[in-house]
Amino acid sequence: MILNNKTLIIAEAGVNHNGDILLAKKLIEEAAKAGADYVKFQTFITEEVISKDAPKAEYQKASTGNDESQFDMVKKLELSEAAHYELQAHCEKHNIGFLSTPFDLPSIDLLQRMKLKLVKIPSGEINNVPYLRHIAGKFEHYLLSTGMSDLNEIEFAVNELMKKGVSKNQITILHCNTEYPTKMEDVNLKAMQTIASHFKTPIGYSDHTIGWEVAVAAVALGASVVEKHFTLDKNMPGPDHKASLEPYELKTLVEKIRSIEIALGSSEKLISDSAKRNALVAKKSIVAKIEIKKGETFSENNLTVMRPGTGISAIRWDEIIGKVAIRDFAKGEMIPVNFSD
Repeated sequence: MILNNKTLIIAEAGVNHNGDILLAKKLIEEAAKAGADYVKFQTFITEEVISKDAPKAEYQKASTGNDESQFDMVKKLELSEAAHYELQAHCEKHNIGFLSTPFDLPSIDLLQRMKLKLVKIPSGEINNVPYLRHIAGKFEHYLLSTGMSDLNEIEFAVNELMKKGVSKNQITILHCNTEYPTKMEDVNLKAMQTIASHFKTPIGYSDHTIGWEVAVAAVALGASVVEKHFTLDKNMPGPDHKASLEPYELKTLVEKIRSIEIALGSSEKLISDSAKRNALVAKKSIVAKIEIKKGETFSENNLTVMRPGTGISAIRWDEIIGKVAIRDFAKGEMIPVNFSD
């Protein structure tokens, strides 16, 4: 999923709209201003996903308390079908792609009806056989998040998708660690390259660390997709705000990634025009170490190398040693092209 050889940058609004469509629209606007390619939400029917007695994750307890159940917390964050279409239209208005993560089978069908080409499979569904079989073949490209998985589980999910005709080049596997926020010692970013080597698929990174540095490092290591949570205000109530970027930080992330893309260049080792200009100053030419008379033989005793690099390159040292001077040379004088007989 490369856009004109650029990293696909996904601003993960997730549930940071707090169930308010006006807030969701503001998130879309800020993601577009920051230069993200997509803004991503989460699509779910709470009753299809979470049992009434499901406990909250520890990070959810830390950010929202323990007075309500996970079901009650999530139910307030659910977006209606009508809201999805309204947000998709708002994305079109602001020239940014609409994307969502479905968490249940009816939600998969909704996103298919919305004619999305790209869809995200969340980390928690990687071993969900009915889910994988239902989503396979319905979209053009799949982002497969792996936040709680080892290579065997990833392989299982990839195989389930491929059984339904999905090819490997339609799958981008996202390295991830499911903890909000993720500690640096849990990032294990090199595993992203292990995934690339093992599965021969495009790779990406879904980042839950504080700040933008790790996401930028992922691009340097080959991520073609980067996803990052963002919010309008980290102090807002809700499970994911504290581990999210604020708009100015999201803009910084996009700028840093685009700079790294330029710096990565091509895999070919070339001398840039700027380096060529400096080479004339910094590289060495062969010059007379002492006064040399016509007819004398060039040797290590009467030649040396000095800046600038506008004369005969020092790389030709062995070629010149042993030749005979066809004229006199003053001390420090560059040896010209017609240096000898």
